[in-house]
Amino acid sequence: MKERNSQSVVFKYTISGFVIGLLTILFILVVDFYVKKISLSEIIDFHKNNPVYLILDLSPFIIAFCAYILSKKYINVTESLSVKLKHEFDKNQKIFRFVEKIRIGEINTEYKVQGSDDVLGQSILDLRDNLKKNKEEEENRRNIDQQSNWVAEGLATFGEILRKDTDNLEELTYNLISTLVKYINANQGAMFIIDDEVEADKHLKMTACYAYDRRKFADKRVELGDGIIGAAILEQETIFVTDVPKSYVHITSGLGEATPKCLLIVPLKFNDYVHGVIEIGAFHNIDKYIVEFVEKVAESVGSTISNVNINTRTTKLLKESRLQADTLATQEEQMRQNMEELQATQEEAARQSEKFVSFTNSVNHTLIRAEYENDGTLIYANTKFLTKLGYEKNSEVEGKNISMFIDKKDKIWFDKLWDSLANGGKHFEGDMKHITKQGRDLWTMSTYTSMRRDDGNVEKILFLAIDTTEQKKQSLDYLGQINALNRSSIKVDFLPTGDVLECNQKFIDLMGYPVFELKEKSIFDFVDKSELNKLRDIWDKVAQGEVWEGTLKQRTKDDKDIWVRVSLSAVRDMYNDIAKIICIGNDETHEKLMEIETQKQTELLRRHEELLNQAKVDLKAQLRQAREDVKMQFKEIEKVQRRTELTLQGASDAIITFDQNGVVKFFNKAAADLWEIDKDAVIGRNIKKLFPDEKYDDEFINSLLDSNAEKIVGERKEVDIKNANGEDVSVIIILSMARIEGETSYTAFIQNISIDFF
Repeated sequence: MKERNSQSVVFKYTISGFVIGLLTILFILVVDFYVKKISLSEIIDFHKNNPVYLILDLSPFIIAFCAYILSKKYINVTESLSVKLKHEFDKNQKIFRFVEKIRIGEINTEYKVQGSDDVLGQSILDLRDNLKKNKEEEENRRNIDQQSNWVAEGLATFGEILRKDTDNLEELTYNLISTLVKYINANQGAMFIIDDEVEADKHLKMTACYAYDRRKFADKRVELGDGIIGAAILEQETIFVTDVPKSYVHITSGLGEATPKCLLIVPLKFNDYVHGVIEIGAFHNIDKYIVEFVEKVAESVGSTISNVNINTRTTKLLKESRLQADTLATQEEQMRQNMEELQATQEEAARQSEKFVSFTNSVNHTLIRAEYENDGTLIYANTKFLTKLGYEKNSEVEGKNISMFIDKKDKIWFDKLWDSLANGGKHFEGDMKHITKQGRDLWTMSTYTSMRRDDGNVEKILFLAIDTTEQKKQSLDYLGQINALNRSSIKVDFLPTGDVLECNQKFIDLMGYPVFELKEKSIFDFVDKSELNKLRDIWDKVAQGEVWEGTLKQRTKDDKDIWVRVSLSAVRDMYNDIAKIICIGNDETHEKLMEIETQKQTELLRRHEELLNQAKVDLKAQLRQAREDVKMQFKEIEKVQRRTELTLQGASDAIITFDQNGVVKFFNKAAADLWEIDKDAVIGRNIKKLFPDEKYDDEFINSLLDSNAEKIVGERKEVDIKNANGEDVSVIIILSMARIEGETSYTAFIQNISIDFF
């Protein structure tokens, strides 16, 4: 079809050339016949004598041939451009469809680069690859965040479980293993705790078993060195077995004869001591982050079981201590009865006297000792009593009332105590402050005991004491420091599990919780979720004896963010175990908010700087391209302008172009002839030069001369002008306006309508 159209165009141009040549010959013949009055015979003679006329006669064929050649070349060029345009159109369509698919999210769509010059396609292909990479990275970040949130929620859940049922180990372990199996989507699990009540029969005891959403009741015993469980305890490391073969059914584990795909055994380790193991079986693979999560849960469980064992041992020791105290009291009563019986005989009295003297000497050597009558009169004081109270002789204190050793400020409560002792009341044990001869304070750990006769009446009152002055002064100093610390800083005592033990008023005011709620919280409930993992790592290190200082982001009861600069340090008991962890801190919320705002401003400035640098690079590239485009446009504009000027220069009507200030920019030949003035004398001058300096009555002319006046555009106006000789010329003027990039120009088309009379 295109070839047929091309042949039609060539044919039309060829015929047109032939017709033009034929018409040219006919025109010349007509001129020769009617203008030059040349006869036909003369024309024939001219053709015979002058070969040029033969060429002229062949002009239709020559012009037709030239038209054929030119039209053929034109068609070839046109078809070549058409092919290129179609190629570019197809390429752009492919790019458009590719970009559209990327826009709707199909980033895996493919695109084949259309040659080495397809820079745009290659750029969009690179953009697709970057989007795909960013999507994969975003997906990875989302998975990591989901895993972190999953771990944090799980640890919080198990932390809540560990705060309950600590007095019932079997219920606690069942809640832990059942929740753990369901939380990690496993199939079955069991928990074994080391039973070391009998040192010679130390073994593992299954305290809880859970499988297939049901509670299993089993009393299973595993020796410490047997199977995978025993290996996990000996090595104190997690054991993870995958692809357990079917023939490996009788594996020495607590899960019976089930054959899971993978087996996870995690020791319950705390402070380098294993308290038991967690055994998990699943018919699917367990991811690494889940294994790490189970290990963290195992650490918390180990810590809790350690505390439970400590509490159990402490309770047991307290019971034994009470039994021993009761036994001691019984023995004392028996001794008193024996002493009364021994006093019946001289021999027994002598032996008892020797024992008593020995005991008295021992007491006098180690304790402050004195004896008083019921009315408070001192009847005996040992050397240690005299030395500690600053006296030299017994005569200085014997016969004196006890009130001389008591501070006046303590007299009221001490008199009540003494009346109770004198009437056979309960003995007194506690701190007592005495006044020395020199007026100094003597702090003692004192005991006042009523000594009775056979009839049960009080015979005298025995005073025994240990000098604790230095310790008391230090204690009072510490107490003062603690009070000062409580007034100036936040102070909280935590158990090793993180539970709140005690806190000062400053912490209560800062967090906004009532005291009874704080007692049920742990340090992990106060810290922002974003710092929960960081705190757990810190807490583990502090629980091992390290000291940590730093800033933690916390949330108050009303969900307000605060930042506290804290110092965490562990306090050990007499067994060198961690008894509690002390937290000393100061509120740095205001400073932190200022720091965050500064960081935001800095980051914003950095981003602006990066964007500015990128914009500079892009701008330079755009400027380079713009310069090239402008150069090309200028060339095209110059061509168009040149063609336009040549066209306007050849116009028969006068044409004048001037800007908004009235400066003449174009003045064609017809205008120069009309005004009879050279165009160089007008271009660049104000249009007023074409009109004499006099007031015109015509509104149209006045609007042309006044740069601030509104021009009359698009209307035919008949006016009279004066040429350079001062002659009036009648003309018709049509004014047009063009506005480009804020600049306005006017073009006047002027037609001379004056009539010349000859």
